Amino acid sequence: MRTNLYLLLIVCSISLLTCTRAPEYDLIIRGGTVYDGTGNAPIVTNVAIKGDRIAAVGTLPDAHGVDEIDAHGLAVAPGFINMLSWANESLIEDGRSQSDIRQGVTLEIFGEGESMGPLNPSMKKEMQERQGDIKYTVEWTTLREYLEYLVRRGVSTNVASFVGAATIREYALGYDNRPPNAEELELMRKLVRGAMEDGALGVGSALIYAPGFYAKTDELIELCKVASSYGGMYISHLRNEGNGLLEAIDELLRISKEAKIPAEIYHLKESGNLNWGKIGAVIQKVEAAQREGLNISADMYTYTAGATGLDASMPPWVQEGGVVEWIKRLKDPATRRRVVQEMRTPTKQWENLLLGAGTPKNVLLVGFRQDSLRYLTGKTLAEVATMRHKTPEETAMDLVIDDDSRVGTIYFLMSEENVKKQIALPWVSFGSDEGSLAPEGVFLKSNPHPRAYGNVARLLGKYVRDEKIISLEEAIRRLSSSPAEKLKIRDRGVLRAGCFADVVVFDPAKIADFATFEKPHQYSTGMIHVFVNGKLVLKNGDHTGAKPGMVVLGP
Repeated sequence: MRTNLYLLLIVCSISLLTCTRAPEYDLIIRGGTVYDGTGNAPIVTNVAIKGDRIAAVGTLPDAHGVDEIDAHGLAVAPGFINMLSWANESLIEDGRSQSDIRQGVTLEIFGEGESMGPLNPSMKKEMQERQGDIKYTVEWTTLREYLEYLVRRGVSTNVASFVGAATIREYALGYDNRPPNAEELELMRKLVRGAMEDGALGVGSALIYAPGFYAKTDELIELCKVASSYGGMYISHLRNEGNGLLEAIDELLRISKEAKIPAEIYHLKESGNLNWGKIGAVIQKVEAAQREGLNISADMYTYTAGATGLDASMPPWVQEGGVVEWIKRLKDPATRRRVVQEMRTPTKQWENLLLGAGTPKNVLLVGFRQDSLRYLTGKTLAEVATMRHKTPEETAMDLVIDDDSRVGTIYFLMSEENVKKQIALPWVSFGSDEGSLAPEGVFLKSNPHPRAYGNVARLLGKYVRDEKIISLEEAIRRLSSSPAEKLKIRDRGVLRAGCFADVVVFDPAKIADFATFEKPHQYSTGMIHVFVNGKLVLKNGDHTGAKPGMVVLGP
């Protein structure tokens, strides 16, 4: 009897020791084809998560998790980084970030020229008054306060931002078309310094739009010197993506060199068929600068059309002073005649997307402020001009006046061949240049660019799987570790023990985009599970409602 008791105690002791030795995880993703994000060839293995971190990657023979997912036949990868997101307002409306989460995006990067802070009282007032379909109270002043406001409300994706050069300029100079004086420039430097200390990624510019257009190169260099001292980056919508493209790249290279700062080209493109042949010179300029030691890169979206407003068809001088002054000028007959003439005249002095599109038939109207004009959504500028018996230029001006806004517009500008050439470049990452939406509620009041629903899925489906422009491991690298390294974001972008558990599980054979220019509100498919900071946000293709997103800080 006593012998049996001893044997029982020994067995129990061995069992306890075995249980103690066996790792305990919150989740194990088993048997997936794991792409670690670095560009290495994938391996079939397991990924373990504990809390908000990846705990282990490997065979894990004795391990077990509270939950386990069978990922055999599926790709497992780091969460994707959207290098150019305009979800800064859409996430206020709906923090689920549906259209991006369903493509595997786990980090949204804001700040193309404009940022949600810092704001002075007049900027707060204008932001409140000029809102479109999405309404909110401006409860923040600094950029960091805005990001924390989003997280407090609840967001499914992580969020980070550049500080906008145009926002800094507006804070100090309003919408004046002039250089800052010494006192104003010092204020601008101070504002950049404050944003960088609060975790901004660097300085972002958008140089075809007022008031960003009014900034001279020297002004941008001064702001970038401040960001550089904190390890930040300069990222820019170039001053010209069409007739003056090569000169605009020269400006970016000069800023990078003189401010000693890494620089990235937002949504690299060659706008207008007369400029499509410049892609070789673009690549040559960037890669020559890289060989000289400059840290230059770019991002892009996977479509041949861009989206902005009718302001991108009109000279920047007419927009000085903001929307109210712009509209006032457009009502003046003499000013209208001058604007029409300049809208019809090719130039390198400013970028005219109406001319870049080649014809008003390639200009699609997709977003209005006024309900009375929403019936025009989805019509081309040519169609509306015919309806109104006016020229396209006059029609564009009238629409701005009638809508009291820049009017959301899609311009067909690029060539498919160049899109493919750019995707093949190892220094190009990807950004949607759109909000993160859902086919419901307020979002249905306008038509977004289909890139809001399909930018990443289109890359992984059309260009990687179907057309084999690049390998899947290379595409994943450029959606994850590459942007994380550029942005100096730590512990994200790779599947490695100790990193944050931003993890996606998808079917490479089925991932596909369905959004079109005619019917843009359509989700992509093929993404199965998405984890953000260890929390399951997408489960079997359905949103769980979880909002574990965090503020991600810069260097």
